[in-house]
Amino acid sequence: MILVTEASGDSFAMPREFDPDDVLGRPLMANLATVGTEGAPRNAPVWFIWEDGAIWLLGSSDGSAVKHLERDPRCAVEIVHFDNHAGILLHLGLRGVATIEPMSPDRFKRLLHKYLGPEADWNAWFIDNVAQIEHPDGRMIRLAPASIFTNNVSFFRTGPDLAWPPKVDDGF
Repeated sequence: MILVTEASGDSFAMPREFDPDDVLGRPLMANLATVGTEGAPRNAPVWFIWEDGAIWLLGSSDGSAVKHLERDPRCAVEIVHFDNHAGILLHLGLRGVATIEPMSPDRFKRLLHKYLGPEADWNAWFIDNVAQIEHPDGRMIRLAPASIFTNNVSFFRTGPDLAWPPKVDDGF
């Protein structure tokens, strides 16, 4: 995997790198970009989990994302952590070739825990009718990125100082 920062022609030093784990561990929405049947880009918001050097997304054997990736596995995933009040804007991009993997109920449950909290708090209707953890058509999309890029533009409220990472008050 290669960590890349997008170059800018501006005199202000951009982009500014950040640790991708600062975004990957948060329950944020990701956008999966694939190539559609006519060759046009297709974009879909998705939940994700980062494990074993890969981003894992949910799919199904008859879902459009899985079908697109089976035909052309090139894809990109974009994740943005935006907090207007705090002045935080972190952009993370992952690019590469995805694989379609069998459903892993244990991984799926870890993904659900990331977004829904403890299993005891899960909405039974959602789990039974939408998530369907044990459904035989369930698939996982795995992207072990060939490149990862970061861009920290958390200066729109605090510039030129960055609002991210948060400053630590060490008591001195």
